[in-house]
Formats: sequence, C-alpha cells, structure tokens
Amino acid sequence: MNREEAKKFFKDHNVRYVLAQFVDIHGAAKAKAVPVSHFDEVLDTGAGFAGFAVWGLGIQPHGPDFMARGDLSAVSLVPWQPGFARIVCDGHVHGKPWEYDSRVVLKKQAALLKEQGLTFFTGLEPEFSVLRRDEQGHIVPCDASDTLQKPCYDYKALSRTREYMDRLVTAAIGSGLDVYQIDHEDGNGQFEINYTYGDCLTSADQFIGFKMAAAEIANDMGLICSFMPKPFSNRPGNGMHMHMSMGDGKRNLFEDKSDKRGLDLSTMAYHFLGGVLKHAKAITAICCPTVNSYKRLVVGRSLTGATWAPAYVSYGNNNRSCMVRIPGGRLELRVPDGGCNPYLAAAAVIAAGMDGMKNQIDPGDPVNENLYEMSAAELRSRGIETLPQNLNEAIDALEADRVIMDALGPVAQTFVDLKRMEWVEYMRHVSDWEIKTYLEFF
Repeated sequence: MNREEAKKFFKDHNVRYVLAQFVDIHGAAKAKAVPVSHFDEVLDTGAGFAGFAVWGLGIQPHGPDFMARGDLSAVSLVPWQPGFARIVCDGHVHGKPWEYDSRVVLKKQAALLKEQGLTFFTGLEPEFSVLRRDEQGHIVPCDASDTLQKPCYDYKALSRTREYMDRLVTAAIGSGLDVYQIDHEDGNGQFEINYTYGDCLTSADQFIGFKMAAAEIANDMGLICSFMPKPFSNRPGNGMHMHMSMGDGKRNLFEDKSDKRGLDLSTMAYHFLGGVLKHAKAITAICCPTVNSYKRLVVGRSLTGATWAPAYVSYGNNNRSCMVRIPGGRLELRVPDGGCNPYLAAAAVIAAGMDGMKNQIDPGDPVNENLYEMSAAELRSRGIETLPQNLNEAIDALEADRVIMDALGPVAQTFVDLKRMEWVEYMRHVSDWEIKTYLEFF
C-alpha cells in the first residue's frame, strides 16, 4: 500500500483517526491518535513521544524525542473502534531508526536473513484467559459453569462465550487476520484462536493487534482478557507457541520429505534447531519475560494432568512435552508465553537459529517419550537439561550469551537491567502464602 492508496483506504472505510502505534520493551502497545488530515506527518517525520515516558527506549528526560514513523505495509482497520485505523511504526531518533525500538531490532535480524535470500516465517498461537470479577472482587473465569477438571475443547464452555468470541473473531478478520480455528483450552476460562502465519515482522504486528482487540472488546463487555502466563496456580498457563519455517520465495526450506530421521526436516532446519537448543536458556529470558512466566514453565503436573508447557531443552516428533515440537516440515517453539514482546522473541530466535546454521550445529536425536514422566536422574543420564526455573536464572543465562545479547543490541542490556529490578521487587514482596505459613509459626 502506498501513501495515496492508504488515504483512499481511510476514505472508503470512513476512518477519522489513525493510531500511530509501537510497543515498549515489554511488548505493550503504545499509540497516539492522529486525525487523518495529518497522516502525512506520521509517514514523513513521525508521531512524537517523550522517550523517557516509555519503558526501555534508552532515552533520558533531557534526551531527544522518539518519533514513531509509520510503515505503509502495516496499515489496518481497528474494527472494535469505529472510525479508527492503525499504522504500525518504527522508532526513529534524529531521523534514523532507533536501535532500542523492538521492531527495529527484529527488522535488523530479518535483514540479515534477507541478504541470504531468506525469509523467516512464524505462526503465533495466542492462548488467553477470559475472566471477570465476582461479587467479592476475586478473579474467576468469565463463565461460572466453566468448572470441569479437564475442560479442553469443551463445547459448552466454548458455546457460552460465543458472544465475546464472535466479536473478537469478527474484529480480527476485519483487521486482516485469516482466522481458521477457535477452541477452549485446558484451563478454565482459557481459549486459543488460530490465524494464518506470515513473515516474522507481520506476525509480530498482528499479534500486538490481536491483543489490543482482545483486551478492549473484553473491557467493553465488562470482562477481562488476560495473556498472563499463569493466572491460576493449579491450571495450565497461557503460551504463545511459535511455529517457524524458512522460505526463499519459492518453497519452505525447512521441509525435506527424504529426511532420514523421519521428521520431514531439511539439514537447514536441523542446524537452525541446533542453534535454538544451544541458546535455549537465553531465549527463555526473552520469550518468558516475567516472574509469573516461570509458574508456567514448571517441572511437574497440573490439575488437568499436564502443564502443557516445556521444562526441558529438547525436541521431538509431535512431542508436546518437549521445548520444540516437530509437526512436520516446520518447528514449533513451545517456550514463549503471551507476556513476551513478539519482536524481541523472534529476533532472539533468529539470532540463535543463524548461529546454528553458520556453525552447522546438530541438535542430536529427537526425544519421543513423555518427559513429564521421566525422573531427574533419567533426564541427567540422557543429557537433557532443564530450562530456567525462575526469571533471575533466565536473566543470568541471557547476560552470559553473547550471541543473543549482541544480536539484540543495546536494548538487551536495558532488558536485563529492568528484569533484575523486577526480580528484586518480587523477592521483597511478602505474599499471602508467606503470611499464612509463617505469621503464627514462630
């Protein structure tokens, strides 16, 4: 879409305002509403923001403005906000792309692949919880009858949220997503909506747009839509599985039907996978960026029988207990959760995968057994490592991994510093569990 086509698009759809939108270091959507009469300014100089007011932009109070400059390839309607459209922006400072901006970081990694004639494709699968507050103010599933111990794919629970789901899917389709499946997941109040994959940048843009729609439509209905990784301690958490493939404009380069290991993967795919496994612990810090994330990536069971979350550095053929599942001709990274910044997550994965391709890292043999049932001793004997089990451990791994840190640029150290602060705040917090356990114990 060029400039004039965008303006015609706005006129045809009665758009009065354009959201000039970007994300902070946490992946939270930030925006200014710009009247369409000033749309050219968003393209030419950008919408101006005080950078210090946004997490992780690397700008101090006395620093320059952060200019969000619109990308004409990322224009869409905002169907849940009639009269509004959205243009995704790249951050610029002093007229140049700003290396602390998450989307700029991903574009840099994608450009390195493009130099080799390659495009990285991702299909993101958002899981989320649709909740409400009860009369006591407690957070509970939006449907009071959604109480099954194993509710995955339950028709009744899906049917009873149909009004919200219909509004969300209609909005998603109206903003350009090709939605093809909606289901109730394995936690009460938990759902997943699947839409068609795209190049990694488009996928990240779409994921942010989807989260914007999901949250605001829920709010309009008096509900809460949360992508929090683990809202309930005894139920499976919300992941954001990342399906990955590589293309050259003609075919999927990760697929090879003659694969001797029987997974339909090419040598390139195995090397990319080898890099992902090598850098798994550092990647986890980016893909699972909150204290709460590690309540999802736990070793052990949940009430439904499985957490459905990976805890081990491993891959396997259609093995959902592994960190990477091979559905056939592509890789599914099961580590990311809905709280991640999708731009930084994809950038970190590309960097890891390119390291694997460059150094021809072999991932070893697949694991096609239920890792949830293996003892710690058996896992050790097979050389299967555990993913970080808390945020501090993950940040240690990230900071020690020069490949990932260097690929992300200066935003990586900012991320580390912010997450160290988050960990300290968490460790200082006195929880209800501690009060109940220790108050009268001593």
